[in-house]
Amino acid sequence: MKIYLDNCCFNRPYDMQSSFRISLETQAKLYIQEEIRKGHHELVCSYMLVYENSQNRDAMRKAAIKSYQDNFCSYYVPFTREKILQEKITEIMSFNISFKDAVHVACAIYAECDYLITTDIRLQRRYKGTEIKIVNPLEFIVITEEKGENI
Repeated sequence: MKIYLDNCCFNRPYDMQSSFRISLETQAKLYIQEEIRKGHHELVCSYMLVYENSQNRDAMRKAAIKSYQDNFCSYYVPFTREKILQEKITEIMSFNISFKDAVHVACAIYAECDYLITTDIRLQRRYKGTEIKIVNPLEFIVITEEKGENI
């Protein structure tokens, strides 16, 4: 199964863990990363993920996220595809979704991902398209375990 984790998902383990929901999403995200490591899912990355991570002010976080993406990304959507993606990005932005989030969604659709996994509640609520399922890490685990796709 092809999956796309957006930047906020990659950064979830570095958020304050005092909220129970954040703590659960962190554990779920780490579990998903382990499933990717084991080859149970294919990770898709994009130029927007690389750009957003490059803006991370914490050098340790930036390096850890970059290393994971470099080692486990099986498909990459480069910036050279932006013109092809532009119409889809504009369509996604019509749902009151930010440009960066729209690029993430468009890249995941372009790469034919089954799921875009995010911890961004607004993105989940606002996206009204049917081309990809946008879920949080906990929902992804429940869905895949029900389908018997996680071992």
